[in-house]
Amino acid sequence: MKKHLLSTAVAAFALTLAGSVLAQDKLLNVSYDVAREFYKDYNQAFVAHYKKTTGKDVKIDQSHAGSSAQARAVNDGLEADVVTFNTTTDVQFLADKGVVAKDWASKFPHDAAPTASTMLFLVRHGNPKNIQDWKDLVRPDVKVVVVNPKTGGNGRYAYLAAWGSVREQGGDDTQARDFVTQVFKNVQVLAKGGRDATATFLQRGVGDVLITFESEVVSVEREFGKGKVDAIYPSVSITAENPVAVVERTVAKRGSGELAKAYLDYLYSDEAQEIAAKHAVRPRSEAILKKHQDQFKPITQFAVSKYFGSLSEAQKVHFNDGGLFDQIYQAQ
Repeated sequence: MKKHLLSTAVAAFALTLAGSVLAQDKLLNVSYDVAREFYKDYNQAFVAHYKKTTGKDVKIDQSHAGSSAQARAVNDGLEADVVTFNTTTDVQFLADKGVVAKDWASKFPHDAAPTASTMLFLVRHGNPKNIQDWKDLVRPDVKVVVVNPKTGGNGRYAYLAAWGSVREQGGDDTQARDFVTQVFKNVQVLAKGGRDATATFLQRGVGDVLITFESEVVSVEREFGKGKVDAIYPSVSITAENPVAVVERTVAKRGSGELAKAYLDYLYSDEAQEIAAKHAVRPRSEAILKKHQDQFKPITQFAVSKYFGSLSEAQKVHFNDGGLFDQIYQAQ
């Protein structure tokens, strides 16, 4: 009997140990919608790098949807080892819930944002409506497609970029609110995430202009072919940082903390920054950004902090239930 119990205990320990080892060699990156192609390439590079430097094989899984929807999924139990989002508020939401470290922004360089982007317009080839700047989005003949700011960082940055465009021209918050209200009167579809917005615009043929991340230009060309859309750079736009964090709750459970940190550290390597540039995601490395200056067109950008304090403050004022976005959109 004792021998049987001992054998059972040993077997259970072996299974636990095997599961722990397996967990350390596997990682789930939960990310935002339009980053799937970038992370597909990055994961291949990281797997090769990790094998070369440690001698270990590792498997990386990806999950993509609207950034805020992903943050809620992780909070509700999706066992991400790392999150790679497109707004700091989505990471801060998890920090406030105790899912990621309270000081997550100090764990990696550039406030834990290894890449950035900005918002621009995609229009149909030839730009038949002659859309050039933010002011054109309120014309009665222009229909807009944008991500729902309640479900995706893409949409929040679009909203804040439109608001800030008025402030950059010397307008006040009242004028900015009036302008954003007019823009959303022209919004035909509030998409769930960036990729859903692109599909709505291109596959369903809805709208005259899509407000989205600069990186989506490359994705559209790869998926739908060149010549389908024109990228229009407005006179001013917002700097959109892409923050990352280790999901402490998961890595403590699975023993994957060392791998998770290595995965995020490597995003700052020259190889990873080059991959970012390849996908039209702006590198934080000044040398690599300068190397690709022909690709990243100069555009006047303002930081979120200039007009909104922080994304967390913007979330409370504009995007929480009952906030300014709800007031603006429900009044349509």
